[in-house]
Amino acid sequence: MEASPSPQQSNVTSYGATTVAIITLAVFPGMWINAFIVGVLCIGWVKKKTLNSNEKILLLLGCSRIFYLCITWIHRFFSMLYPNFFHVQTIRQLLRSLDTFFTISNLWVSACLCGFYCIKIANFRNRFFIYLKVKIDRMVPWLLLGSEILALALCIVISDLSETLRRNNITSTFQGNFWEAPVRKDKHLFSIFLLSGLLFAASFMVVIFSAVFLLFSLWRHKRMMQTNSMKDLSMDAHIRAMKSVLSFLVMYSINFVCLVLTIIYTTKKENIMTLLLYIYLCAFPGIHSLILIFSNPKLEKALLKMLASVKCEFSMK
Repeated sequence: MEASPSPQQSNVTSYGATTVAIITLAVFPGMWINAFIVGVLCIGWVKKKTLNSNEKILLLLGCSRIFYLCITWIHRFFSMLYPNFFHVQTIRQLLRSLDTFFTISNLWVSACLCGFYCIKIANFRNRFFIYLKVKIDRMVPWLLLGSEILALALCIVISDLSETLRRNNITSTFQGNFWEAPVRKDKHLFSIFLLSGLLFAASFMVVIFSAVFLLFSLWRHKRMMQTNSMKDLSMDAHIRAMKSVLSFLVMYSINFVCLVLTIIYTTKKENIMTLLLYIYLCAFPGIHSLILIFSNPKLEKALLKMLASVKCEFSMK
């Protein structure tokens, strides 16, 4: 006769199922939005046989976010509902490595996009800035390639440190090296935290400086238009651009804080705080990509056209 599950096990299972359901609601809209971006850009690529620099960055960012959300969902699904799945070393290493790679790729491609917008839109008379504005289109493929190589290199280093930390903990436990275990653990944890923190901070600084320079340039241009009594339509466009940059800066700042907090909470037990952090980290790629769609005329037109056709089909039924 089979034993019935204890109340504690039922609570754990219920909490895991609820967590997976909430994260699913945050992940799948983001995957759909980024798949839409990738689909529209790929169709345009096939028709025109070319992509401009902005579209190259958006295409890589969309692909990176689709894989990031997919791996994140798989990781959370099995860790909450089937934790024994991670006892298989190969699967555990693969999922962690992919999660690390796409997280870093997502961060740096987003930073590249923000830097690209700053150089293309901002208007400064500095010689170096003018040089960047002229050469940026040629630099974009190399920047994207460098971002992926950096993500791969850091992914290998962090994964190796994590696996070394795990092996040392197991070895010290079996051999009874209780004094050496905390020292080894602290050393490897510090290396992982330091590397992750520097990575997050570097990409965040790129976004901060790009957004500040762009906002300053748009604000100065807006003042010039007011002084010269230019058309209100042009002023409204610049005000919308400033609002878009500000909203992205606020969202990215919250995302940076959440990433730092996930580093802090990795050594602690799963709680409501970690759940909220994961929900925001899963929702951010979709929300930001939606902002990118409405700031890009081509993507916005394609989205409105698709929504209109869907509305038409429902009305006919």
